[in-house]
Amino acid sequence: MPEISGLGHVGLFCNDLPKMRSFYARILGLTISDEDMARGICFLSAAPDAEHHELALVQAKEPGQKTHNVQQVSFKVKTLDDVRAFYHRLQQEGMKIDRTVTHGIACSVYFYDPEDNRVELYYTTPYKVRQPFGEHIDLDEPDAKLLAFAQSFEEKKGPPRGAQQPVA
Repeated sequence: MPEISGLGHVGLFCNDLPKMRSFYARILGLTISDEDMARGICFLSAAPDAEHHELALVQAKEPGQKTHNVQQVSFKVKTLDDVRAFYHRLQQEGMKIDRTVTHGIACSVYFYDPEDNRVELYYTTPYKVRQPFGEHIDLDEPDAKLLAFAQSFEEKKGPPRGAQQPVA
């Protein structure tokens, strides 16, 4: 039976991304592991060598807009087969599946809980891929094929870039 091995990361919506980025990096001391300020996203971690990000901050595209694509909680599992097993269990339970995706650094299933909160279950790969990034996967494919596909983005996308600009 699959099981969750821990809380992986949380995504937060931001009205003022530079202010939130500065707070979490400068005041709380998290490391910016990757970001794309043009797309309005910043990934931060207390232990970037062990976990690419524990917090994702995303700016709304227009004032007053809240994007539920970032308001989420993400849980880690130990194996790719655990992601697959949860995916099938969620389908059997009639849960709304958002997407199945590889981020290069992880393979995930995104879904909505009974109150429409977005949740991610993911397996961490050993690969280093610049974020944000996501490409659809079919979780019914064999592990070797899914992992080779995830690994292919190390070269295509490049490694995480860290902070793109100084923290104010």
